[in-house]
Amino acid sequence: MTDKPKFIPYRNNLKTKARELRANMTEPERKLWFQFLRNFPHPVLRQKPIADYIVDFYCARLKMAIEIDGDSHFEGEAMTYDAKRTHALEQLGLRVLRFTNREVMEEFETVCERILQEAK
Repeated sequence: MTDKPKFIPYRNNLKTKARELRANMTEPERKLWFQFLRNFPHPVLRQKPIADYIVDFYCARLKMAIEIDGDSHFEGEAMTYDAKRTHALEQLGLRVLRFTNREVMEEFETVCERILQEAK
Protein backbone atom coordinates (compact mmCIF):
# COMPACT_ATOMS: atom_id res chain seq x y z
CA MET A 1 0.00 0.00 0.00
CA THR A 2 1.34 3.46 -0.89
CA ASP A 3 1.68 6.21 1.68
CA LYS A 4 -1.08 8.79 1.63
CA PRO A 5 -0.03 12.45 1.42
CA LYS A 6 0.06 14.27 4.74
CA PHE A 7 -1.55 17.31 3.13
CA ILE A 8 -4.29 17.87 0.59
CA PRO A 9 -3.00 19.68 -2.53
CA TYR A 10 -4.68 22.95 -3.40
CA ARG A 11 -4.72 24.66 -6.80
CA ASN A 12 -4.93 28.41 -6.26
CA ASN A 13 -6.18 28.94 -9.83
CA LEU A 14 -9.44 27.11 -8.93
CA LYS A 15 -10.33 29.63 -6.22
CA THR A 16 -12.36 31.95 -8.49
CA LYS A 17 -14.36 29.07 -9.98
CA ALA A 18 -15.04 27.70 -6.49
CA ARG A 19 -16.40 31.10 -5.40
CA GLU A 20 -18.69 31.15 -8.44
CA LEU A 21 -19.97 27.68 -7.64
CA ARG A 22 -20.63 28.66 -4.02
CA ALA A 23 -22.63 31.66 -5.20
CA ASN A 24 -24.64 29.52 -7.64
CA MET A 25 -25.37 26.27 -5.83
CA THR A 26 -27.83 23.85 -7.38
CA GLU A 27 -31.12 23.23 -5.59
CA PRO A 28 -29.94 19.87 -4.17
CA GLU A 29 -26.67 21.46 -2.98
CA ARG A 30 -28.60 24.29 -1.29
CA LYS A 31 -30.94 21.81 0.39
CA LEU A 32 -28.11 19.64 1.73
CA TRP A 33 -26.13 22.68 2.87
CA PHE A 34 -28.86 24.73 4.54
CA GLN A 35 -30.86 21.86 6.00
CA PHE A 36 -28.01 19.64 7.16
CA LEU A 37 -24.32 20.29 6.49
CA ARG A 38 -24.20 23.89 7.69
CA ASN A 39 -24.89 22.62 11.21
CA PHE A 40 -23.02 19.32 10.87
CA PRO A 41 -21.05 18.29 14.02
CA HIS A 42 -17.78 18.77 12.08
CA PRO A 43 -16.89 21.83 9.96
CA VAL A 44 -17.80 21.43 6.29
CA LEU A 45 -16.65 23.64 3.43
CA ARG A 46 -18.60 24.21 0.23
CA GLN A 47 -17.01 23.98 -3.21
CA LYS A 48 -13.51 23.20 -1.95
CA PRO A 49 -10.61 23.06 -4.44
CA ILE A 50 -8.66 19.84 -3.90
CA ALA A 51 -5.89 18.84 -6.29
CA ASP A 52 -7.27 19.38 -9.82
CA TYR A 53 -10.91 19.31 -8.73
CA ILE A 54 -13.54 21.26 -6.83
CA VAL A 55 -15.60 19.03 -4.55
CA ASP A 56 -19.14 20.03 -3.63
CA PHE A 57 -18.60 19.63 0.13
CA TYR A 58 -15.49 18.79 2.14
CA CYS A 59 -14.96 17.91 5.78
CA ALA A 60 -11.23 18.09 6.56
CA ARG A 61 -11.59 16.58 10.02
CA LEU A 62 -13.17 13.44 8.55
CA LYS A 63 -11.22 13.55 5.26
CA MET A 64 -14.55 13.20 3.51
CA ALA A 65 -15.77 14.68 0.23
CA ILE A 66 -19.47 14.74 -0.60
CA GLU A 67 -20.51 15.00 -4.23
CA ILE A 68 -24.01 15.67 -5.57
CA ASP A 69 -24.39 14.33 -9.10
CA GLY A 70 -26.90 15.78 -11.55
CA ASP A 71 -28.25 14.01 -14.62
CA SER A 72 -25.23 14.99 -16.74
CA HIS A 73 -23.02 12.80 -14.54
CA PHE A 74 -24.65 9.68 -15.96
CA GLU A 75 -23.92 10.31 -19.63
CA GLY A 76 -20.97 8.96 -21.61
CA GLU A 77 -17.63 10.52 -20.72
CA ALA A 78 -18.95 12.10 -17.51
CA MET A 79 -19.12 8.69 -15.84
CA THR A 80 -15.50 7.98 -16.78
CA TYR A 81 -14.45 11.43 -15.56
CA ASP A 82 -16.26 10.93 -12.23
CA ALA A 83 -14.61 7.54 -11.71
CA LYS A 84 -11.18 9.05 -12.40
CA ARG A 85 -11.95 11.96 -10.08
CA THR A 86 -13.14 9.68 -7.27
CA HIS A 87 -10.03 7.53 -7.64
CA ALA A 88 -7.73 10.59 -7.51
CA LEU A 89 -9.46 11.87 -4.35
CA GLU A 90 -9.27 8.43 -2.74
CA GLN A 91 -5.54 8.32 -3.51
CA LEU A 92 -5.26 11.45 -1.34
CA GLY A 93 -6.78 9.48 1.53
CA LEU A 94 -10.30 10.93 1.19
CA ARG A 95 -13.58 9.08 1.48
CA VAL A 96 -15.87 10.15 -1.34
CA LEU A 97 -19.63 9.95 -0.86
CA ARG A 98 -21.71 10.39 -4.00
CA PHE A 99 -25.43 11.11 -4.10
CA THR A 100 -27.72 11.91 -7.00
CA ASN A 101 -29.85 15.04 -7.17
CA ARG A 102 -32.90 12.79 -6.86
CA GLU A 103 -31.58 11.14 -3.70
CA VAL A 104 -31.01 14.52 -2.04
CA MET A 105 -34.40 15.87 -3.07
CA GLU A 106 -36.53 12.75 -2.52
CA GLU A 107 -34.63 10.65 0.05
CA PHE A 108 -33.14 13.46 2.11
CA GLU A 109 -33.29 11.72 5.49
CA THR A 110 -31.55 8.63 4.08
CA VAL A 111 -28.78 10.81 2.60
CA CYS A 112 -28.28 12.59 5.94
CA GLU A 113 -28.24 9.27 7.83
CA ARG A 114 -25.59 7.89 5.48
CA ILE A 115 -23.39 10.95 5.96
CA LEU A 116 -23.74 10.67 9.74
CA GLN A 117 -22.92 6.95 9.56
CA GLU A 118 -19.77 7.68 7.54
CA ALA A 119 -18.79 10.32 10.10
CA LYS A 120 -18.47 7.68 12.85
